[in-house]
Amino acid sequence: MARKTVFIDFSKCIECRACEVACEREHNGRSFINVFEWQEMAAMALNCRHCENAPCVEVCPTNALYRDEDGAVLLAPQKCIGCLMCGIVCPFGIPELDSLNKIMMKCDLCAHRRAEGKLPACVETCPTDALLFGDFNDIQRMRREKFTEKAIESTKEGEKISLMGL
Repeated sequence: MARKTVFIDFSKCIECRACEVACEREHNGRSFINVFEWQEMAAMALNCRHCENAPCVEVCPTNALYRDEDGAVLLAPQKCIGCLMCGIVCPFGIPELDSLNKIMMKCDLCAHRRAEGKLPACVETCPTDALLFGDFNDIQRMRREKFTEKAIESTKEGEKISLMGL
């Protein structure tokens, strides 16, 4: 199964927070992506990585966390007991407790939009294309091809090759 997720090109993020607003719009005022300034040099959008070997899925005692057909890690709220285990084991600290309902919440890669053939709201809204949605292998291949084309073009012009901006 191809595992699709949102990939972030840190060199393109301008910290506009359009992704946060789009996520809030799609999820009733709740954003599951956060933009952080990183060492005053770059901005970084942080969201659920829908990990291949997701520790949150492994540790959930009620199987409230599961994968859909795209490989996204989703949460079945009716099964969640709010034990916080997924939030504790997540290396990115993504799952959050909804204190009103006492259950965990996390990014679902806009499952309702994907079901309609649309991109996740954060990806569709990003004005600089810093966010990409797709299979890891496809995106890596695309980045390698882009780098190769840029390297060939640069060497023809006698320029030094830079990995920034890919």
